Amino acid sequence: MSERALVEQLKTLPAGTVTVSGWVETVRDQKKVQFVILRDETGAVQLVNPATREIGEDADDAAKAALALTETISALATGTFLTVTGELKHDERVKLGGVEIKIHSLDIAAAANPETPIAADSSVDKRMDWRFLDLRQRRNNLIFRVQTTLEHAMRTYWIERDYIEVHSPKLMASPSESNAELFSLEYFGDQTAYLAQSPQFFKQMAQVAGFGKIFEIAPAFRADPSFTSRHATEFTSIDAEISWIDSHEDVARMQEELIQFAFQAVKDKHGAEIEELFGLEVQVPSIPFPRIPLAEARDIVASRGYEIPRTDGDLDPEGERQIAAHVQETYGHQFVFITDYHPEIRAFYHMRDEETGLTKSYDLLFKGVEITTGAQREHRVDVLIEQAKEKGLDPEHLDFYFDFFRFGAPPHGGFGMGLARVLMLMLGESSIREVTYLFRGPTRLAP
Repeated sequence: MSERALVEQLKTLPAGTVTVSGWVETVRDQKKVQFVILRDETGAVQLVNPATREIGEDADDAAKAALALTETISALATGTFLTVTGELKHDERVKLGGVEIKIHSLDIAAAANPETPIAADSSVDKRMDWRFLDLRQRRNNLIFRVQTTLEHAMRTYWIERDYIEVHSPKLMASPSESNAELFSLEYFGDQTAYLAQSPQFFKQMAQVAGFGKIFEIAPAFRADPSFTSRHATEFTSIDAEISWIDSHEDVARMQEELIQFAFQAVKDKHGAEIEELFGLEVQVPSIPFPRIPLAEARDIVASRGYEIPRTDGDLDPEGERQIAAHVQETYGHQFVFITDYHPEIRAFYHMRDEETGLTKSYDLLFKGVEITTGAQREHRVDVLIEQAKEKGLDPEHLDFYFDFFRFGAPPHGGFGMGLARVLMLMLGESSIREVTYLFRGPTRLAP
């Protein structure tokens, strides 16, 4: 068999014999000619076959082969995977890429059932049931090409700046942040293990180990029964941690540079196709991003006529949307850092400002949705233990973590960011289900 050509390569190949492989998207079975739209992972191409409907009893082998090919094409079901060898022809009149292939031979790798279980207007839950079919759409394929470019760009940013990539364990002997939202499992009979909510403790361990600057892109798990458009029980977390910082502002500066760099890479590679398929332009954010202290943000939201119902002092989802609208109107920006959170609504390991008593932390909002929490960490073990006690945590259960800081630790900080939320907002999708390869939520464990 000839070497397979990808559809995206056909425009650059000379006219002549080519072999392509993919799945059937549509078949137009006309009386005198048959058209098949074949799609592979890079695009779609039109295949054409002059139809042979009848032959005489004394027909030669070529006529019999032509009839068999016509009958095979007539019976093709959408989704059938096949390989075609034929004559590549360049013709600007062909709307699909300016090329077409006249079929010489066709080999079916795997036939599809004729009845497709989902359609374009199927509900998201129905499409998630048949995700492998849903992902064949060009639009959905693009989502994961964008994801690949986004992750590669972030890795490039970090590696060019001498960061170390780590892979922290996802099985833990104790909770990583709190006793809430934990998945527990039996571990060799008499032990209980927990799925990591975040790599937080191990990111900090790397700072104490002298790594200086690290990052990780990996799964995280939350036993959160939420059914919102932005929550999942398993998600991909983008994390970074750096040593020798003066405040959380050093972390914020690194993150805004990272986002600008990654968004530019996506725009450069996929901008035109995103405009075509998603109807929006990727906006590369300018830096610095606006920064607004939480107390000021609450006042701004109130001045816009919305009363935040939460009693803990944090913004609720509508409050986040209101402050984002203010930032867009005032600064023309899609991102905003909300800073200076009260310790009551922050993790025990967030450092507190000695003058204000507020934490040296931030949330990053993108289009009115929180995508990141970042902070300077408390690196003084005595202070850390007292802050854990204030949160009602048992220091004995965290003793392995406190050990990290008993032998010296540099001032450090970092952030954790949800990959799916970034993609959802970048592409204007309504739910992280649409941008997650296989979504996991309270009622979804399959496929």
